[in-house]
Amino acid sequence: MYKKTILVLAGLAGIALSGMANATDVHTRTIASTCMSCHGPGGKSVGAAPGLAGVSQEKFVDMMKGYKAGTRKGTIMKKHAAGYTDAEYAAMGAYFASLK
Repeated sequence: MYKKTILVLAGLAGIALSGMANATDVHTRTIASTCMSCHGPGGKSVGAAPGLAGVSQEKFVDMMKGYKAGTRKGTIMKKHAAGYTDAEYAAMGAYFASLK
């Protein structure tokens, strides 16, 4: 009975953690979707703004930090970059890197 209790608790913990990961994915996709207004659906640009699909996570994070610090010039990007944390930069960077 003790082993069954441990297995049930481990299973419940796994479900809870997978739910948290799913919530993070929803949050990341939601904040990344704000980028797609200018950078195109799925990060594939259809206009003047560069595409983000396939950009490495490292490059995305560096660009966003540059906009936030004011060392990288852009029209609206400083305001956008100021609204996100470093963890959100990393999550969005991983998301855009995964898009092909």
